[in-house]
Amino acid sequence: MRHGKNYRNARAQIDREQVYSPADAVRMLKSFPAAKFDETVEAHFNLGLNVRHAEQQLRGTLMLPHGTGRESRVAVFAEGEKAREAQDAGADIVGSADLAKRVEEGFTDFDVAVATPDQMANVGKLGRILGPRGKMPNPKTGTVTNEVGKAVRESKAGKLEYRTDRGANVHVAIGKKSFDERRLAENYATLLDEIVRAKPAAAKGRYIRSITLASTMGPGIHVDPARTRGILDELEEQPEAATA
Repeated sequence: MRHGKNYRNARAQIDREQVYSPADAVRMLKSFPAAKFDETVEAHFNLGLNVRHAEQQLRGTLMLPHGTGRESRVAVFAEGEKAREAQDAGADIVGSADLAKRVEEGFTDFDVAVATPDQMANVGKLGRILGPRGKMPNPKTGTVTNEVGKAVRESKAGKLEYRTDRGANVHVAIGKKSFDERRLAENYATLLDEIVRAKPAAAKGRYIRSITLASTMGPGIHVDPARTRGILDELEEQPEAATA
Protein backbone atom coordinates (compact mmCIF):
# COMPACT_ATOMS: atom_id res chain seq x y z
CA MET A 1 0.00 0.00 0.00
CA ARG A 2 1.38 3.41 -1.01
CA HIS A 3 1.24 6.15 1.60
CA GLY A 4 1.17 9.89 1.01
CA LYS A 5 3.95 12.35 1.76
CA ASN A 6 2.47 13.47 5.09
CA TYR A 7 2.27 9.86 6.30
CA ARG A 8 5.85 9.13 5.25
CA ASN A 9 7.13 12.30 6.91
CA ALA A 10 5.28 11.47 10.12
CA ARG A 11 6.53 7.91 10.15
CA ALA A 12 10.10 9.12 9.69
CA GLN A 13 9.81 10.91 13.05
CA ILE A 14 9.03 7.67 14.90
CA ASP A 15 11.73 5.37 16.23
CA ARG A 16 10.17 1.99 15.45
CA GLU A 17 12.33 0.31 18.10
CA GLN A 18 11.21 2.65 20.88
CA VAL A 19 8.15 2.64 23.09
CA TYR A 20 7.04 6.14 24.06
CA SER A 21 5.45 7.42 27.22
CA PRO A 22 1.74 8.18 26.79
CA ALA A 23 2.40 11.94 27.04
CA ASP A 24 5.15 11.80 24.40
CA ALA A 25 3.00 9.67 22.11
CA VAL A 26 0.09 12.12 22.33
CA ARG A 27 2.42 15.06 21.78
CA MET A 28 4.01 13.39 18.74
CA LEU A 29 0.65 12.43 17.26
CA LYS A 30 -0.57 16.02 17.62
CA SER A 31 2.54 17.31 15.86
CA PHE A 32 1.97 15.32 12.67
CA PRO A 33 0.63 17.18 9.60
CA ALA A 34 -3.13 17.62 9.66
CA ALA A 35 -5.44 15.90 7.20
CA LYS A 36 -8.29 17.69 5.43
CA PHE A 37 -10.71 16.48 8.11
CA ASP A 38 -10.63 16.07 11.88
CA GLU A 39 -9.06 12.65 12.30
CA THR A 40 -10.16 10.17 14.94
CA VAL A 41 -7.50 9.08 17.45
CA GLU A 42 -7.60 5.42 18.40
CA ALA A 43 -5.87 3.28 21.01
CA HIS A 44 -5.13 -0.31 20.06
CA PHE A 45 -4.35 -2.87 22.78
CA ASN A 46 -2.92 -6.33 22.17
CA LEU A 47 -3.68 -8.45 25.22
CA GLY A 48 -2.22 -11.71 26.49
CA LEU A 49 -5.57 -13.48 26.50
CA ASN A 50 -6.70 -16.75 24.97
CA VAL A 51 -10.05 -15.57 23.61
CA ARG A 52 -11.01 -19.11 22.60
CA HIS A 53 -11.97 -19.45 26.26
CA ALA A 54 -15.07 -17.46 27.23
CA GLU A 55 -13.62 -16.56 30.63
CA GLN A 56 -10.74 -14.74 28.93
CA GLN A 57 -12.85 -12.63 26.59
CA LEU A 58 -13.08 -8.96 27.46
CA ARG A 59 -16.26 -6.97 26.96
CA GLY A 60 -17.58 -3.91 28.74
CA THR A 61 -18.52 -0.26 28.53
CA LEU A 62 -17.02 3.00 29.70
CA MET A 63 -17.56 6.74 29.55
CA LEU A 64 -14.57 8.83 28.51
CA PRO A 65 -14.28 12.12 30.42
CA HIS A 66 -14.19 14.16 27.19
CA GLY A 67 -16.19 11.91 24.89
CA THR A 68 -14.99 10.88 21.44
CA GLY A 69 -15.85 14.04 19.53
CA ARG A 70 -18.72 12.49 17.65
CA GLU A 71 -22.32 11.71 18.54
CA SER A 72 -23.42 8.12 18.08
CA ARG A 73 -26.38 7.20 15.92
CA VAL A 74 -28.63 5.03 18.08
CA ALA A 75 -31.18 2.50 16.84
CA VAL A 76 -33.78 1.21 19.30
CA PHE A 77 -35.90 -1.92 18.99
CA ALA A 78 -39.01 -1.15 21.02
CA GLU A 79 -42.77 -0.74 20.78
CA GLY A 80 -45.45 1.39 22.37
CA GLU A 81 -44.49 3.45 25.39
CA LYS A 82 -40.87 2.31 25.26
CA ALA A 83 -40.61 3.41 21.63
CA ARG A 84 -41.90 6.86 22.59
CA GLU A 85 -39.43 6.97 25.49
CA ALA A 86 -36.59 6.21 23.07
CA GLN A 87 -37.72 8.92 20.66
CA ASP A 88 -37.99 11.47 23.47
CA ALA A 89 -34.44 10.59 24.57
CA GLY A 90 -33.09 11.32 21.07
CA ALA A 91 -32.92 7.92 19.38
CA ASP A 92 -32.17 8.21 15.66
CA ILE A 93 -34.08 5.12 14.52
CA VAL A 94 -36.91 3.37 16.40
CA GLY A 95 -38.74 0.28 15.27
CA SER A 96 -39.61 -3.33 15.92
CA ALA A 97 -40.11 -6.11 13.38
CA ASP A 98 -39.94 -3.47 10.64
CA LEU A 99 -36.50 -2.32 11.82
CA ALA A 100 -35.30 -5.93 12.10
CA LYS A 101 -36.37 -6.50 8.47
CA ARG A 102 -34.41 -3.41 7.36
CA VAL A 103 -31.30 -4.72 9.13
CA GLU A 104 -31.75 -8.14 7.49
CA GLU A 105 -31.85 -6.32 4.14
CA GLY A 106 -28.53 -4.62 4.88
CA PHE A 107 -29.31 -1.50 6.90
CA THR A 108 -26.59 -0.93 9.52
CA ASP A 109 -26.29 2.86 9.44
CA PHE A 110 -26.11 3.28 13.20
CA ASP A 111 -23.41 2.97 15.86
CA VAL A 112 -25.34 1.51 18.79
CA ALA A 113 -28.39 -0.75 18.96
CA VAL A 114 -30.61 -0.87 22.04
CA ALA A 115 -33.46 -3.31 22.55
CA THR A 116 -36.12 -3.96 25.18
CA PRO A 117 -36.12 -7.58 26.41
CA ASP A 118 -39.42 -8.35 24.68
CA GLN A 119 -37.81 -7.47 21.33
CA MET A 120 -35.15 -10.18 21.46
CA ALA A 121 -37.30 -12.47 19.35
CA ASN A 122 -36.83 -9.93 16.54
CA VAL A 123 -33.26 -8.99 17.40
CA GLY A 124 -31.89 -12.48 18.09
CA LYS A 125 -31.89 -13.45 14.42
CA LEU A 126 -29.72 -10.41 13.58
CA GLY A 127 -26.65 -11.74 15.39
CA ARG A 128 -24.85 -12.76 12.20
CA ILE A 129 -25.20 -9.19 10.90
CA LEU A 130 -24.78 -7.07 14.02
CA GLY A 131 -22.43 -9.34 15.95
CA PRO A 132 -19.35 -8.99 13.70
CA ARG A 133 -19.89 -5.21 13.66
CA GLY A 134 -20.02 -4.99 17.45
CA LYS A 135 -23.58 -3.67 17.34
CA MET A 136 -25.55 -6.58 18.79
CA PRO A 137 -27.59 -5.56 21.87
CA ASN A 138 -26.35 -7.30 25.00
CA PRO A 139 -27.58 -7.21 28.62
CA LYS A 140 -23.96 -7.11 29.86
CA THR A 141 -23.40 -3.75 28.18
CA GLY A 142 -26.75 -2.28 29.14
CA THR A 143 -28.15 -2.33 25.62
CA VAL A 144 -30.84 -4.90 26.35
CA THR A 145 -32.92 -3.02 28.90
CA ASN A 146 -36.31 -1.60 29.72
CA GLU A 147 -34.59 1.69 30.60
CA VAL A 148 -34.29 2.64 26.94
CA GLY A 149 -34.30 6.39 27.60
CA LYS A 150 -31.29 6.10 29.88
CA ALA A 151 -29.48 3.80 27.41
CA VAL A 152 -30.07 6.23 24.54
CA ARG A 153 -28.91 9.26 26.55
CA GLU A 154 -25.75 7.46 27.70
CA SER A 155 -24.93 6.37 24.15
CA LYS A 156 -25.47 9.89 22.87
CA ALA A 157 -23.21 11.23 25.65
CA GLY A 158 -20.36 9.00 24.51
CA LYS A 159 -20.75 5.68 26.30
CA LEU A 160 -18.46 3.23 24.51
CA GLU A 161 -18.45 -0.52 24.24
CA TYR A 162 -15.14 -2.35 23.98
CA ARG A 163 -14.44 -6.00 23.32
CA THR A 164 -11.62 -8.31 22.32
CA ASP A 165 -11.50 -9.45 18.72
CA ARG A 166 -10.27 -12.86 17.56
CA GLY A 167 -6.67 -11.75 17.92
CA ALA A 168 -7.16 -10.60 21.55
CA ASN A 169 -7.02 -6.96 20.43
CA VAL A 170 -9.16 -4.08 21.70
CA HIS A 171 -9.66 -1.00 19.50
CA VAL A 172 -11.21 2.13 21.01
CA ALA A 173 -11.56 5.70 19.72
CA ILE A 174 -10.32 8.14 22.38
CA GLY A 175 -11.12 11.43 20.68
CA LYS A 176 -10.34 13.68 17.75
CA LYS A 177 -6.99 15.05 16.69
CA SER A 178 -8.36 18.53 17.35
CA PHE A 179 -8.59 17.68 21.07
CA ASP A 180 -5.81 19.27 23.10
CA GLU A 181 -3.13 17.06 24.63
CA ARG A 182 -4.72 16.99 28.08
CA ARG A 183 -8.11 15.82 26.82
CA LEU A 184 -6.54 13.04 24.77
CA ALA A 185 -4.28 12.02 27.66
CA GLU A 186 -7.18 11.98 30.15
CA ASN A 187 -9.29 9.87 27.79
CA TYR A 188 -6.35 7.51 27.26
CA ALA A 189 -5.73 7.21 31.01
CA THR A 190 -9.42 6.44 31.64
CA LEU A 191 -9.41 3.72 28.98
CA LEU A 192 -6.17 2.22 30.28
CA ASP A 193 -7.55 2.12 33.84
CA GLU A 194 -10.65 0.32 32.53
CA ILE A 195 -8.63 -2.28 30.59
CA VAL A 196 -6.49 -2.96 33.66
CA ARG A 197 -9.55 -3.15 35.93
CA ALA A 198 -11.29 -5.59 33.59
CA LYS A 199 -8.40 -8.10 33.51
CA PRO A 200 -9.96 -11.57 33.60
CA ALA A 201 -9.08 -13.67 36.64
CA ALA A 202 -8.18 -16.52 34.27
CA ALA A 203 -5.55 -14.45 32.43
CA LYS A 204 -2.01 -15.78 32.73
CA GLY A 205 1.36 -14.21 31.95
CA ARG A 206 1.82 -10.74 30.54
CA TYR A 207 -1.57 -9.08 30.26
CA ILE A 208 -0.99 -5.94 28.16
CA ARG A 209 1.49 -6.92 25.46
CA SER A 210 1.45 -3.75 23.42
CA ILE A 211 -0.39 -0.45 22.98
CA THR A 212 -0.45 1.65 19.83
CA LEU A 213 -1.85 5.14 19.34
CA ALA A 214 -2.76 6.31 15.85
CA SER A 215 -4.90 8.86 14.06
CA THR A 216 -7.02 7.97 11.04
CA MET A 217 -4.40 8.97 8.47
CA GLY A 218 -1.27 8.71 10.62
CA PRO A 219 1.23 5.98 11.52
CA GLY A 220 1.03 4.01 14.75
CA ILE A 221 3.09 5.06 17.76
CA HIS A 222 4.05 2.33 20.21
CA VAL A 223 3.23 3.31 23.79
CA ASP A 224 4.96 1.89 26.85
CA PRO A 225 2.36 -0.51 28.37
CA ALA A 226 4.13 -0.29 31.74
CA ARG A 227 3.23 3.42 32.05
CA THR A 228 -0.07 3.10 33.86
CA ARG A 229 0.38 5.85 36.46
CA GLY A 230 1.37 9.50 36.39
CA ILE A 231 0.24 10.02 32.80
CA LEU A 232 -1.21 13.46 33.47
CA ASP A 233 1.66 14.43 35.80
CA GLU A 234 4.02 14.00 32.86
CA LEU A 235 2.01 16.53 30.85
CA GLU A 236 2.28 19.00 33.74
CA GLU A 237 6.05 18.58 33.74
CA GLN A 238 6.23 19.75 30.11
CA PRO A 239 4.04 22.88 29.98
CA GLU A 240 5.42 23.91 26.61
CA ALA A 241 3.25 21.29 24.95
CA ALA A 242 0.94 22.77 22.35
CA THR A 243 -2.82 22.82 22.67
CA ALA A 244 -5.45 22.85 20.00
